Amino acid sequence: MASAPVHHGEILQGVFAREPGMVPGLVTLPCPMYYVRATFAPGGMDRVEVVPQWKSKARRAAELTLATLDLPCGGRLELSGDVPLGRGFGSSTSDVLAAINAVGDAYEVPVPPHTAARVAVRAETASDSLMFGDRVVLFAQRAGEVLEDFGNPLPPVHVLGFGNRTVTDGTGVDTLALPPALYDRRETAIFAELRVMLREAVATKDVALLGRVATVSTQINQRHLPIPALERILGIVAEVGAVGLQTAHSGDISGILLDRDHPDVDARLERARHLLRDLGFVEQWEFTTDD
Repeated sequence: MASAPVHHGEILQGVFAREPGMVPGLVTLPCPMYYVRATFAPGGMDRVEVVPQWKSKARRAAELTLATLDLPCGGRLELSGDVPLGRGFGSSTSDVLAAINAVGDAYEVPVPPHTAARVAVRAETASDSLMFGDRVVLFAQRAGEVLEDFGNPLPPVHVLGFGNRTVTDGTGVDTLALPPALYDRRETAIFAELRVMLREAVATKDVALLGRVATVSTQINQRHLPIPALERILGIVAEVGAVGLQTAHSGDISGILLDRDHPDVDARLERARHLLRDLGFVEQWEFTTDD
């Protein structure tokens, strides 16, 4: 058996230097709201059977894990959980990671995070970095490689999450249909600066600097997957004294980031909730990054 958490979109997503050129990369925002649970029973057949049957990426992940670990090829994989689909919570990576670790657990063979990352990318083309736990890593989601390990968890922030398209149709985003974002030279230079800023924010636990990184990344993504009323949302961020705004760069959820330890955090949260509802964003939730 194994379980895998979800994330709440990204703090940073763009393109970053890796010899011999540039590669897409991201830093995810951990989220304790949902989990996927997997059980794997080996043997009894010469293939992997998955329940529910449409979880084909998880089945592929189990098959690849068995092959990678040079284990017998068959078994029954069962998945359960309540992760919303197509929102930006990383549901497919959660499925895949739970499947990988359930196979390892069945044979008492731990799967190292770097191995799980490579398997996950092969199973689903692009993966998030959930296999690294609460460590902040800049992850090449299509190569399955860590571009930089920042060495610590994110500074603790309180997140007021919300569905950022509820004023339109609230149907979510078809993440598989989204083409990879293409960034211009100016944006590429900004990503290099944001990487340095994030490194400092993590090292010094600077919540305000973390918020600035997330906000700029969100603004750049506006050209690729626009958030309705973004400027008015940023106005709420400023009005309530939040540190920034983050988003799922291929989903329809965002989060207003607040300093968890600020003495007025509860009042700021309440004011932000009301202002979001006034804009029509009624689907809301909360969590802190160190829950």
